[in-house]
Order: sequence, then C-alpha cells, then structure tokens
Amino acid sequence: MKINIGSKNKVKIEAVSELLKDYPDFKDAEFFGKEVDSEVSHQPKTLDETIEGAMNRAKNCFDNCEYSFGLESGLMAVPKTKTGHMDITVCAVYDGKVFCLGISSAFEYPIKVTEYIFESGDNISNAFNKLGLTESNNLGSEQGAIGILTKGKYDRKRYTQESIRAAMVHLENKELY
Repeated sequence: MKINIGSKNKVKIEAVSELLKDYPDFKDAEFFGKEVDSEVSHQPKTLDETIEGAMNRAKNCFDNCEYSFGLESGLMAVPKTKTGHMDITVCAVYDGKVFCLGISSAFEYPIKVTEYIFESGDNISNAFNKLGLTESNNLGSEQGAIGILTKGKYDRKRYTQESIRAAMVHLENKELY
C-alpha cells in the first residue's frame, strides 16, 4: 500500500508512518512525502483555514496511492483564553473521493507570540525565534512550539499524531460513516 503525505517535513512524515504501524491494514505501507501547496497562508489563523490547508495538502498529493494525508497546524479562536486563540493540528485523509478529518488537542501560545503573529503576519517558528523563545529557525521541523512550552515533555510529532489518530476513527469504522 502506498501512502502519500503532503509535506517534506520529516516530523509530519514520521508522525504518519510511525502511528500507522499500529494499524494492521497499514503496517506494510510505504510512505512518501511530497512537497505540495496548502493554498492557505503560511500561518493559518482560523479553524476553517487550517482545515482547508490540510484538505488541500491531502488532495494535492493524491497521486498513484491508496491514501494521502494532509497535515496543517494553525490557530483557531477560543473564547475566554488569554489571547483569544489556540493552536491545533488538523489531519485530512483522502482516498480520492472522500476526506476523513481529525483534530488534535489545543494549546495557547504566549501572549506576545500571538500578538506578534497577528500584527506581523509571520509564522510561529519565526515568532518564537524573534521573541527569543528559541534559537531555531525551523521549529516546525523539530520539537515544535509545544516542545518548547512543555519543556520537552511533549513534542510536535506526538501532538500531530493526535490529529492522525482522530482521523483514523473514520477508516477503522467505515460502516459507521
């Protein structure tokens, strides 16, 4: 079975390939990362935009495969939070006809980071770097913001896998959907 992943980001590729080994139908699958356009901003700022980005990634990498996976992280408005927004990751699994969606848990960025993102239009990785929270220039391909904020107790790969596992509910229970 061939699985395409709409990114060359090693964290996203490993998140999919490692998690799917837990599923008997996918244990012998081959995984291929493909650089595709999400067709949304580099830093999605709404739930709709984040879902659209994940779906576009899955659709745009569906080529000569059984399934394609699109993963997109972004912000969504959340009332009563300190910044008004929280980070989520969306997984879209596509079989050429139907999408299955899953969403991770959510967490809030520091106030200065969220303000910077909305004022500058820059992405999370650059915001954390410019505000002195990391020296990394490519946080999204490493531990992620969640890794920094949890002081290494949780990383981007495991966080991303939450959204993949949630999307897999549909594939494991096709008769219900």
